[in-house]
Amino acid sequence: MKKSIASYLILSLTICVLLYVSLSSKDTIDLSKYSTKGLELNYTVSQEPTNTHENDLAFNDANRLFSPYLGKSFVGFKEALAFKESRGDYSSVNTLGHLGKYQFGMETLKMIGIYNPAQFLSNPELQEKAFIANSERNKWILRRDIKNFVGKKINGVVITESGILAAAHLAGPGSVKNYLRSYGVEDHEDSYGTSVKYYMKKFSGYDTSFLKPNKKAKAASI
Repeated sequence: MKKSIASYLILSLTICVLLYVSLSSKDTIDLSKYSTKGLELNYTVSQEPTNTHENDLAFNDANRLFSPYLGKSFVGFKEALAFKESRGDYSSVNTLGHLGKYQFGMETLKMIGIYNPAQFLSNPELQEKAFIANSERNKWILRRDIKNFVGKKINGVVITESGILAAAHLAGPGSVKNYLRSYGVEDHEDSYGTSVKYYMKKFSGYDTSFLKPNKKAKAASI
């Protein structure tokens, strides 16, 4: 114990002597030779997670939820279609009165059990259900055409199920039937000049197996 106290006193005395010598020195340091010019001074301190594994999981979950790179998944399909229709805006109403993220007309909405446009516009969850219900209904209507034409090439475009369903969303299942059964001769365009062929190509190859053919598909109001 006495040895430790003695060591501490010696160290303190040494520090005091060094400080005295440095302060009493007549030499001064020429700071004009030193400059920060040209140095990158925008430093940030990274906040390391206390649990790296948990942080990685949270980061990956966030990527799955918010990443625009959804590939050819079903979520990729519906989000790509929504972006084309309205840039993904749930409150969008176009010049023809089509509503929401997926730009539904009221007649289509009525077929899947939605009659209140104001409620529809203010309810994102209902809009998502409407997209599923309408797609499943179209898949039932076009089930034979999906079976007969997927894999074939019409007007230079390989026909896929997702392309068929996207075109049905654009122009209705009847127009898609006419296009397929005429081998591309009857190519319907909407009021803005977008054709069935264009949607067949643009939304080709997505995984739409999640959707089940359903003649009576409805979007339940919340």
